[in-house]
Amino acid sequence: MQRVKPAIFATVMAVAAVSLGGCATKDYVNQQVSAEDSKVQANQSQTDQHLSQLDQSTKDALDRATAAGKLAEGKFLYSMVLSDDSVKFPVDSSKLSPEAQQRLSDFADKLKSDNRNVYLEIQGHTDAKGPDSINTRLGEERAEAVRLFMNQHGVPLNRMSTISYGKADPVADNKTRADRAQNRRVVLIVMS
Repeated sequence: MQRVKPAIFATVMAVAAVSLGGCATKDYVNQQVSAEDSKVQANQSQTDQHLSQLDQSTKDALDRATAAGKLAEGKFLYSMVLSDDSVKFPVDSSKLSPEAQQRLSDFADKLKSDNRNVYLEIQGHTDAKGPDSINTRLGEERAEAVRLFMNQHGVPLNRMSTISYGKADPVADNKTRADRAQNRRVVLIVMS
């Protein structure tokens, strides 16, 4: 009988060791899973918060764009384009021709006689020849030449702004000399 007892004892001990080892492994796995689950939940919370901020930023941008659109509604009055044959800017030049000066002088007189508080956006444009940086600079020089001329003829500087589109907004393709000449222009936008 004594032989059976040590065998039973050994069997019981082996089963206990295996079950304890299994429990320790199970507890270890549960701890690791719990730790990883906490990390995933924290990351998910941060991701949700970030997405919420992006959603709010997008909503804010849309609200600003909508407000700007409402503000601009009905503000455009009329425009004048310096780009017909007698007024076109020569290649790589911002010099106003005598014809351009006459048209601008008449335009300034019209603005003064209308006696309205208007605002001018003066847009400079170029043809597609040359690098972007030079065309952007040239468009700005053309717009600025018009702004200074208008100021000399009584239009306050604080009622005018300039912007250069360079070669970005052509009215004709740039394949022929005549098309490129049409793109060398200044547009005056009158807004109330």
